[in-house]
Amino acid sequence: MQSLSSRIIKRCFDLFFSTLGLFATGWLILLAFLAASWDTKRNGFFVQTRVGKNGKPFKVIKIRTMKDSPKFGTTVTINNDPRITRWGRFFRKTKIDELPQLINIFIGDMSFVGPRPDVPGFADRLTGEDRIILSVRPGITGPATLRFRDEEEILARQVNPERYNREVIFSEKVRLNREYVEKYSFWKDIKYICQTIFGK
Repeated sequence: MQSLSSRIIKRCFDLFFSTLGLFATGWLILLAFLAASWDTKRNGFFVQTRVGKNGKPFKVIKIRTMKDSPKFGTTVTINNDPRITRWGRFFRKTKIDELPQLINIFIGDMSFVGPRPDVPGFADRLTGEDRIILSVRPGITGPATLRFRDEEEILARQVNPERYNREVIFSEKVRLNREYVEKYSFWKDIKYICQTIFGK
């Protein structure tokens, strides 16, 4: 669990580096927004409701990488998903689509490290001790994110990707995220950030 001092240090870190990140990548976010708008013929920002700290919903901001398709009645994305646009594939591969979440971090909805924010119907339905993962801000990266960094490829190999996601992947993510919260360390946050950047 995070002590008061740990929470203060973590928030100061998030605030400082999200501000720095927005100044450094603002031009790139703008270019990606324009490319996504042209590619999808829609608003280049994808805004979606996710479950945040204490189960409170918030709007996550990303670069739009997919076209709407009514025939796909799922929130699960697999590798080579036909909904992903040409630019969208590049943005997802390079993680440029995640950059607008620096805004979410700056305003306090998210952190750099923490459980990935789920759409309603997953984390908000947890019971018992598993709900501890809702006691912290969701993050861009973390142990579960790193463990399943190839999640789309894993799902693409399944007969029923949505069922596999709910029954196998989500359960393992909950376990990893619980361990992260229960044994929190700021230095582990630094380690996860380095692993995310350098791909280790």
